[in-house]
Amino acid sequence: MFVSDCRREFYDVIVTQRVLLLVASDVDALCACKILQALFQCDHVQYTLVPVAGWQELETAFLEHKDQFKYFVLINCGANVDLLEILQPEEDTYFFVCDSHRPINVVNVYNDTQIKLLVKQEDDLDVPAYDDIFRDEEEEEDSENESDGSEPLEKRRRFEEEVIERTMKRRQRREWEARRREILFDYEQYEYHGTSSAMVMFDLAWIMSKDLNDMLWWAIVGLTDQWIQDKITQMKYVTDIGVLQRHVSRHNHRNEDEENSLSIDCMRIAFEYDLRLALYQHWSLYESLCNTCYTSASLKLWSVQGQKRLQEFLADMGLPLKQVKQKFNSMDMSLKENLREMIEESASKFGMKDLRVQTFSIHFGFKNKFSASDIVYATTSLMENIEKEGPETTNFIRALDSLSRGNLDKLHQGLDLAKKQLRAIQQTVASCICTNLVISQGPFLYCSLMEGTPDVKLFSKPVSLCLLSKYLLKSFVCSTKNKRCKLLPLVMAAPMDVEQGTVIMVGIPPETESSDKKNFFGRAFEKAAESTSSRTLHNHFQMS
Repeated sequence: MFVSDCRREFYDVIVTQRVLLLVASDVDALCACKILQALFQCDHVQYTLVPVAGWQELETAFLEHKDQFKYFVLINCGANVDLLEILQPEEDTYFFVCDSHRPINVVNVYNDTQIKLLVKQEDDLDVPAYDDIFRDEEEEEDSENESDGSEPLEKRRRFEEEVIERTMKRRQRREWEARRREILFDYEQYEYHGTSSAMVMFDLAWIMSKDLNDMLWWAIVGLTDQWIQDKITQMKYVTDIGVLQRHVSRHNHRNEDEENSLSIDCMRIAFEYDLRLALYQHWSLYESLCNTCYTSASLKLWSVQGQKRLQEFLADMGLPLKQVKQKFNSMDMSLKENLREMIEESASKFGMKDLRVQTFSIHFGFKNKFSASDIVYATTSLMENIEKEGPETTNFIRALDSLSRGNLDKLHQGLDLAKKQLRAIQQTVASCICTNLVISQGPFLYCSLMEGTPDVKLFSKPVSLCLLSKYLLKSFVCSTKNKRCKLLPLVMAAPMDVEQGTVIMVGIPPETESSDKKNFFGRAFEKAAESTSSRTLHNHFQMS
């Protein structure tokens, strides 16, 4: 059931209990977890944190801890399946689910006792009505109260009426079930995402007047993660940015008259229109232009012609190669001051009209400045780091730590990994397009990475493979002259475990400007696995 008052129905209930936090492996979930941890620290709530990367880990974690805990908080996992059926919990076990995955399973919506859903009230959920989905089983008892003295004719007539009535009931039942299947198919057909879980948790902190600047920053990073991973529409992103902007003004307001000297450990968040270039403030401008999906696809940098266009683009801005190829921090101040305006002006001439984006940046003291997208790239790279060091939860803990302002060394380590990841993605995209690895067949585009492909191990992780697939589809659409191919979705496969011979697959909807970011591949993969009797595992919280 939906929780209408998060403070009364959620926080006040768990504040005196021991709680198990089950957190999915994505940046939005990490940010929501950080906000909740900060609230728990304020009120001395006892909790245990368990990272879960998929359904199997969620079931294992629940079985291991179900005897010690009665209250479970699930972040970015659990809403889109029937939790009670999967976990088979005792009746005195309660689940609080804060999950941006949609659609929400109808059993979770209409369970009034054990499952509480923390969802923004403004989200358009379109949940089917209870009576259309559930029906009380009618016990059809044959009441045979006929007296011995009744006439045979009377008995026969009554029997015929009962047969007609039963037949009508069966027909109505069949019609109701057919309508139910249709309603559920329409409701569950597409996967999409609702409001960021970090924003939902920040709202809770704000309602309780415990919201801090750190919490606000985590909410911003959670929303930016959704935008970078292409989970929400541009309209939804702009709307939520507007909501957060009001909070930023409230928390970071300074009067002109006051002494504005910032202390060395002070933190300040600012709204700004920034360039849509990945990590450019921590890289060289040249590397950022080459390894950002938007600019790379628009200029077609995998071709010789594209490289020429890049040189023309830089010449049009009047930027010397020596300047753009050195670290951004080392560029001449005179160039950096008007850089955004110069790039925007030249970009529109080269067909890149959306190079400016609304975002936020954070200042730690005097020296350190990061944009929200920098943090998302760094945290994602730490979480999906393929170099094994210690237990499997190590990457999760490092990624979580990198979100704290006291761990800048881990954040810088994440930025270095993110640069490697972006380079690997762009090289793989260029290789796939130049060697014609993207095949158009029937209603889909297909691409399969072979064992032995450079950096293929990196793409055995779901978020990295999704980023690669989205970049590849965008680049392919820019490079192909076939108009039909521009409207096709992409199915991408990469080796997952060479020893076991498993492959990880992802489906990306067509690259269109009017896209509502809904994905039909989750159901399509299930149906395909059924019809081909393939050995598959739908283990990730995002089915597509």
